[in-house]
Amino acid sequence: MKNKYFDLIDQTFDFPQEGFDIENGYLTFHNFSVMHLIQKYGTPLKLTYLPRIGAQIKKAKNFFNRAIKALNYGGDYYYCYCTKSNHFSYILDEVMQNDVHLETSSSFDIDLLRNLHASGKLKKDSIIINNGFKPRAYTEKIASLINDGFYNVIPVLDHPDELANYNELVRGECKLGIRVATDEEPNFEFYTSRLGFRATEVIPYYQERIANNPKFKLKMLHFFVDTGIKDTIYYWGELKKVIKLYCELKKICPDLRAINIGGGMPIRNTLSFEYDYRYMVKEIVSMIQQACEEEGIPEPDIFTEFGKYTVGESGATIFSVLAQKKQNDAETWYMIDNSLMNTLPDSWGIYERFILLPVNKWDNEYHRVNIGGLSCDNSDYYNSEVHENQVYLPRIEAGDEEPLYIGFFHTGAYQDSISGFGGIKHCLIPSPKHVIVDRDEMGNLVDWQVYEEQTAESMLKILGYLPEEKPAQI
Repeated sequence: MKNKYFDLIDQTFDFPQEGFDIENGYLTFHNFSVMHLIQKYGTPLKLTYLPRIGAQIKKAKNFFNRAIKALNYGGDYYYCYCTKSNHFSYILDEVMQNDVHLETSSSFDIDLLRNLHASGKLKKDSIIINNGFKPRAYTEKIASLINDGFYNVIPVLDHPDELANYNELVRGECKLGIRVATDEEPNFEFYTSRLGFRATEVIPYYQERIANNPKFKLKMLHFFVDTGIKDTIYYWGELKKVIKLYCELKKICPDLRAINIGGGMPIRNTLSFEYDYRYMVKEIVSMIQQACEEEGIPEPDIFTEFGKYTVGESGATIFSVLAQKKQNDAETWYMIDNSLMNTLPDSWGIYERFILLPVNKWDNEYHRVNIGGLSCDNSDYYNSEVHENQVYLPRIEAGDEEPLYIGFFHTGAYQDSISGFGGIKHCLIPSPKHVIVDRDEMGNLVDWQVYEEQTAESMLKILGYLPEEKPAQI
């Protein structure tokens, strides 16, 4: 029986595969050497491969536009990027090079858009979808955008009282969307999403509050399924309900032109990942088209809001294994040089799994391990993968001069936002350094560090131990 780690992967998965290969015994990610970055920058290390972002956007656009052409569908397709999935400037710079539109979630998002516009990266004709339950500060900033000539801003109403703010604050015409609250999956803790209008309230609300107000034009019906676009009875059922509502609303609302199928497509979280993107997209377009034909109404433009899908597969987080601990006859721990809770909070908070692979030692024998983080918390561990409830990694052999390096891949969405980049982390464990990998016009690899590993001094300033940075006293 073959016991090398390479043999385990080769026998279990179709390997090598897109994004992953072995070169001279070391792992490559999108055809660049991860080991080269480790030798240059050290660990712990977060990295972002920018070209993957554009590739994902182009792929989704291609799926939708081909389906629209094949079905002779009457509407257009619009790709929106959800800024909340990764707000960093180098991400938005890459996103905005691919002719996409944006979706926001908070008032500070509007400040980000202002900065993009000032730097020439966002035009006033870009479509901006404003989502979420909106405090007054958020609606004020949305209104300021509209008043300043961003004429394709579409605030999506989440609550009946939200409309009054735009009636007061917007000087001219205001486009609107309405979000429909979806039913949650049967195994969820509550029945209906807290966001949006009940489906039965949408048409009466339009008739009573919007239809006769010349300031407002209802342009979009929006819905969002938290689990994303999946080939399940639940997803198709929710989509069918909102399409039916769109058709009913369109008959009395001539301005209505778009349906927003919020909720993203999945990304690869295992080497055994299977998802027929082309089939799913064509089914969505076909379902909308069929319903509109049956009701005798024009087919709407289709909007998607893809965040995790856009940036997730661009990211990776690399650690060194500091030591091996044998705690009993059955459990071996690999202790890494940072905290999983801090750097990959989804792995702890919602039990998210990522693609986990060693960077080196692929010719060593493998064994079952638990991965332990540096914090003192009992929950700071990782011990299962999507395809099986355990983790296998190469053995650390006595006398090895080179440490074992491991990587969690496709971690580019939400992890920095949820953990709070910089700032104060659990047990004062620092945020890792961050490296960008790109390709120049000739296709050659270039890399640079955008953030150093967090220092003790930066934390002490936040905590108020350094006099010049003490927080204001109340």
